[in-house]
Amino acid sequence: MSIVDSGNRSEKERDAMQVAEDAREELWDHPSFCEQLFAGNFNFDLIYPFPEQSAEDKAAGDPHLEKVLKFLQEKHDPDALEVTREITPEVMQGLAELGMFGIKIAKEYGGLGLSQTNYNRIIHAIGSYCASVAVLLSAHQSIGVPQPLKVFGTDEQKRKFLPRLARGEVSAFALTEEQVGSDPAQMATTARLADLGDHYVLNGRKLWTTNGTIANLFVVMALTAPKILPNGKERKQISAFIVEANSPGVKVLNRCDFMGLKGIQNGLIEFKDVKVPKENLLWGEGKGLKLALVTLNTGRLTLPAAVTGGSRVCFETSKVWARERVQWGARIGEHEATAYHLNLSAGGTYALDAVAKLTSGIADRGMMDIRIEAAVAKLMSTALSWRIIDNCLQLRGGRGYETATSLRERGEDAYPIERLMRDSRINTIIEGTSSIQRLFVSREALDRHLKLAGALFNPKSSIGEKFGATLKAGLFYSWWYPKLWLNFSFWPRFAWAGCWEGSALRFMHKMSRKLARSMFHAMILNGPKLEKKQITLGRIVDTGTNLFVMAAVLSRYLTRKKAGQLRSSETFLAQRVIASYREATLRAYQGIKVLPGKSQTLELSKRIMDGELDWLTEDIVDVTKLAKARPK
Repeated sequence: MSIVDSGNRSEKERDAMQVAEDAREELWDHPSFCEQLFAGNFNFDLIYPFPEQSAEDKAAGDPHLEKVLKFLQEKHDPDALEVTREITPEVMQGLAELGMFGIKIAKEYGGLGLSQTNYNRIIHAIGSYCASVAVLLSAHQSIGVPQPLKVFGTDEQKRKFLPRLARGEVSAFALTEEQVGSDPAQMATTARLADLGDHYVLNGRKLWTTNGTIANLFVVMALTAPKILPNGKERKQISAFIVEANSPGVKVLNRCDFMGLKGIQNGLIEFKDVKVPKENLLWGEGKGLKLALVTLNTGRLTLPAAVTGGSRVCFETSKVWARERVQWGARIGEHEATAYHLNLSAGGTYALDAVAKLTSGIADRGMMDIRIEAAVAKLMSTALSWRIIDNCLQLRGGRGYETATSLRERGEDAYPIERLMRDSRINTIIEGTSSIQRLFVSREALDRHLKLAGALFNPKSSIGEKFGATLKAGLFYSWWYPKLWLNFSFWPRFAWAGCWEGSALRFMHKMSRKLARSMFHAMILNGPKLEKKQITLGRIVDTGTNLFVMAAVLSRYLTRKKAGQLRSSETFLAQRVIASYREATLRAYQGIKVLPGKSQTLELSKRIMDGELDWLTEDIVDVTKLAKARPK
C-alpha cells in the first residue's frame, strides 16, 4: 500500500501503488474505533455497551440454524468428503431448499433476509461440522455475486439475479490470476467495449476461483479502457462484471486440489471472447477494485465466525481428553503442561467469540466504519484459531495426527483434529494474506497523518502544496502531539468499570497514546521509506490488534456483568484473557523499531537470492528440477 511517493520507484511500481490508492475508500463517513485507537484516542464508548444480538433477531435465526445442522448431520459425511471430494447433489439441493444460498438476500427476492449476525452464526455452526460446506456458502454469499449486487447493483440487476441466487444458483468471485496475487495492477484479463457499445468482450484467465467449477454466475474483475488524465497520461481502470457461466467462451481448465478443504470446487477458469451485456457492469467502469475492497469489509467478517466454530470443537475435544486421559497417576489436565494447552484453548475461544460477535454487531448497526475492524478481526482470528488447533493436536498426540476415519476403524472416538488442521491452514492466506492485512491496516491507520503531512514527504509536491501541508500539519500537531503525553485526571479513568476492569481500560488508554506516538515517530524518522519498513509496520498493527481484542473482550464482559448474565468462572477466564493480551501488547510494542537504517533482513534475503547460500541445499534431491511443471 502506498504511503507517499518517494520518487525512487519505477513506473511499474508507481502504477501498482496508484491502482491500490485509487481503490481505497477516501472518506471516513462514520467513526471507527480502531482508526481512533491508532490515533491515540481510546474511544471505548464506540463499542460499549457491547452490541449483543437482540432476542427478536436471534429468534429469527434459530430455526434456520437448527434445520441446517440437523440436515447436514443426517445427509452429509465430512470424512467421506475427504475421499470423494464432492458435496453430493442431494446435499446441494437440500441446502438450497433450506435457503442457505440466500441467507442475507432480502425476502422480496426470495432470500431469508437474515442479519449479518445470524448469517455468521449459521456459517459458524456449519464450519464446526464441515469447513468445505462453510466455504461453499461463504464464497457464494460473502464475496460472490450476492454481496456486491446488494450494495452496488441496480434495481434491474437485483431483480434479475438475486432470485436465482437465493434459489441455489452458485456464484464465484474471480480476481486472482496466475501472475496476479495482491498486486492487481498486473491484471491481464481485459473487457473491451464492442463497437456497437451494447456489450463487452471478456478475455483472460482467473486462478483459485472458489466455486468456479460449479458456478452459475461470476463476479469477474477485468481491465477496461484506461482513464485519460489531464496531463495526457493513462490510468488503469479495473471494472467488475456479472458473467453467466454458460456463456460461450467460459471454460473450466482445471479443478485445483489443496492440502485441506477437499470438497471445495476451486479452479482455473478461462474467459475467451466472452460477450458480457453492458447492463452486467457493476457500479461503473474503473470502480471494480474499490467494489471488491468494500465487499471484503463485510465479507471478511465471515472468517472470524467460521474459525471460532472450529476452535470450539478443539476446546471441547481438549477438555474431554484432559479430563478422561490418565497418565502418571493423574488426569493429564492436572499436569501444568496440559493446563497450558487448556488455558490457550479456553481463553482463545473466548476472545475469538467476542471479536466475531462485536464485528458482526457493529456491521448490522451500520453506524461505524469497519474497514480496519474487519481486517484486524480476520488477522487475529485466523492466527489464533491456528494456534488453538495446533495445541489441540499436540495435546492429543498421535490421536491428533491420526485421521478421524482411522480412529473410528480402530474403535476410538473419531475427533477430526487432523482434518481441522488441514482445512484451517488456508485461513491466514485467503481474502488477503496476514502480511497484506498488516499493510492494509497500517495504511488506513496512517491515513489522517498522510492527509495532513503527506505532501511534505513527496518530492513531486509543489511548493504551494508543501506550504499548505506545513500550515495544516503545524496547527494539528501543535495540540495533538502534546496531548498524547498528558495523561492527568482528577479522578481515575474508568473507575465505574470496577477494580481490575478499570485497570485494564486505563492500560488500553495509555497504550493507545504510546502507539500513536510510536507511529508518528516512525513516520518522521523514516519518511518515505516507512512503507518499506514492513516489520515495523507489522508490529505497530499487532500492538493495535491486541488492544482491540482486549477492548472487545472487556466490552462484552462488562455488558454481561451489568446485565447479570455472567456465567460460571467467566470472571476468572476474562481476567486470564486480559492478562495474556496485556503481555502480548507489551511484547509487540517493545518490538517496534523506529530508527531508520539498513535492513539486515533484506540484506540476507538478497544474498540468498544471489545464490550465496546455495550450500545449504547440499545432499538432497534437486526439488527445483522435479517441481518444474510438466506438459499435460
